[in-house]
Amino acid sequence: MDNAEKNVEAARSINVDAVQNLAEACTIYNTYLIHISTDFVFGGNAFLPIDEEAKPDPVSVYGFTKLEGESMALNSHKKTFIIRTSWLYSSFGNNFVKTMLRLAKERDYLGVIADQIGTPTYAGDLAKAIMEIIKSAETQDLNQYCGIYHYSNEGVASWYDFAKAIFDIKSLHVNLKPIATTEYPTPAKRPAYSLLDKSKIKRTFNMHIPYWRDSLKMCLELIEH
Repeated sequence: MDNAEKNVEAARSINVDAVQNLAEACTIYNTYLIHISTDFVFGGNAFLPIDEEAKPDPVSVYGFTKLEGESMALNSHKKTFIIRTSWLYSSFGNNFVKTMLRLAKERDYLGVIADQIGTPTYAGDLAKAIMEIIKSAETQDLNQYCGIYHYSNEGVASWYDFAKAIFDIKSLHVNLKPIATTEYPTPAKRPAYSLLDKSKIKRTFNMHIPYWRDSLKMCLELIEH
């Protein structure tokens, strides 16, 4: 996401143009499009969990292009589901969890941002949620449910809380200090508050969403192996 600030055209190609191509293909084949978006479409000025009716106000190129991609999908293809999520991690690829585990081996001291609030989301849980939506198409017409949904794990945390949980679960002894966003500037501005309200997706699909620490523990067990 930080690269989007330096490569605006590439960000638009990936987050907007590619989404339009997918939407047009789904129209041709008369199938549903499930598009993953982000909490970065919000600016972080809220103080209560953010629902799907909240007005987006992105503050980064990444957020702007993801929001534009949402609009492109919804306007190009009626059978579209937009799922906004936050703070994704998994046992695969590069992500915050793996970075913290690596830094714990390399450093005795770590400063992690404590004034950005949201919820870590295990990619495995998000994938299961998507599969639940797909499976529900076997028993009901989903056209009436198309639109925007929010999904993250249950609970609330800061990045500092997230890092502390990683180290606690792994019994790693790290001198961890909470720091302010101003002490760790990034190319893409992060929302200060992006706690997502999941009521709509839980109600619509009778969905159970795991608590973030429980899912983190499961992911860490997979990384061990």
